[in-house]
Order: sequence, then structure tokens, then C-alpha cells
Amino acid sequence: MQSYTIGQAARLLGVSPDTARRWADAGRITTRRDESGRRVIDGRDLAAFSVELAGTDEEPSYTSVRNAFPGIVTAIKLGDVAAQVEIQAGPHRLVSLLTREAVEELGLEVGMEATARVKSTNVHIDRT
Repeated sequence: MQSYTIGQAARLLGVSPDTARRWADAGRITTRRDESGRRVIDGRDLAAFSVELAGTDEEPSYTSVRNAFPGIVTAIKLGDVAAQVEIQAGPHRLVSLLTREAVEELGLEVGMEATARVKSTNVHIDRT
């Protein structure tokens, strides 16, 4: 079975290694020591925890699009009609092509929080 170091698990969960370490110390994630003495998390345990963690959203989701990537807007390229918005969500860079009007209505700016929602090949942007 694959196992993950605290740092790898943190990257996959989109949190800092310190946060993952605190969760392990509090017993929220089960760890063990590998042959090198590093604390590792079994893949099955990490998968179960990530599903549990994803279910703890503070606000309910009112959308049919379930693949949500909360992150930060890193770039906006505006054209006369269309726009390109880039979001960095943890290790994921998502790019959405949408209308300029949609970007302006959402008030999107570089540096603000936003959520990219992916359904099939479409990326939707929600202002958060």
C-alpha cells in the first residue's frame, strides 16, 4: 500500500505541513513511522480523511457542479468580448475562458479568492 509523508499529504489536502502535523498530533489522521523514522500516512487513511475533510464545508453548495477548487486568482486577461481567468488552487492551476461581462459582474481581480468548478471540460468560476 502506498503511504505519504506529512508534507506530501499536506500538499494533496491543500494545507500547510504544520496543519497536517497538528491534525496527526490531535489524532485526526493516523500516522506510523516508516523504516527511515519519518511519520507517514497510509494511502487508504489519507483518502478517507480527504473525503471527510471535503464534507466539512461551512456553507452548503447550491450547484450541480461538484468538483470545486477554491483558490486565488493569479491572472486575468481581458479581451473585447472574452476573458481568461487563472486560479491557483493548491497544486492545481485552472484556466477558464469566459465572457468579459462575467468577469466584470463577478468583480474578479488578481489576488482575490475564487472557486473554480469543473464539470466535464468546462471550468466555472464562483466568487467567494
